[in-house]
Amino acid sequence: MAELPREIRGVMVPVTEGRVLLPNATVAEVISYTTPEPIPGAPAWLLGRLTWRGWRLPLVSLPILTGRLTEENRNNARVAVLKALGGNAGMPFIALLVQGFPRLTTITQELLIQTSDDEPHAPGVRVEVLVRDDRAIIPDLDAIEGMLAQALAA
Repeated sequence: MAELPREIRGVMVPVTEGRVLLPNATVAEVISYTTPEPIPGAPAWLLGRLTWRGWRLPLVSLPILTGRLTEENRNNARVAVLKALGGNAGMPFIALLVQGFPRLTTITQELLIQTSDDEPHAPGVRVEVLVRDDRAIIPDLDAIEGMLAQALAA
């Protein structure tokens, strides 16, 4: 049996009213926010589509998706382009509205403390954690990709 790595390089990504913890390898690039092309009939958390390197990326607001906000401030916002993990050839990347630049961090088992027990999580949230003194959510990227596929097919 292969031994698991003792530490993982991660990024703490600031979003409105919180942080998201992602593996560093998931973040392809952080770009300036531009007004997305609207998607008629899309849920509120799907803010539209952005063009990036020839791709039309769906732009997601995680705080709206999780129900923490009904609207987000887009002044001085940025966009984190994430590598999609679901294997959908038509959607190899997704975009996440963020409120600054990701901060690199090293994650070890000792530094990562789950803060929510058996409570059900909001849509798009795998788990809530504490890393050092920072609270963060680890998003359920598979679920978000599935929700995006459903919303874009409608």
